[in-house]
Amino acid sequence: MGSKDKIRNKAQELKGRAKENVGEATGDRRMQSEGRSDQTKGGLKQAGEKVKDAGKKVKDTFKK
Repeated sequence: MGSKDKIRNKAQELKGRAKENVGEATGDRRMQSEGRSDQTKGGLKQAGEKVKDAGKKVKDTFKK
């Protein structure tokens, strides 16, 4: 996973946490939901990048 992707995905996750917390503090259920959604998206993107990296490692192992 590239550094830019890691930073972008982590930023999305952190943005989601912030949104969720603001939503909880203000009683805005929609913002809470959006925050949880952003966190999930960021986490899934990170997981996808890790799977992609693992696949590349396996592929490189068999090339040798």
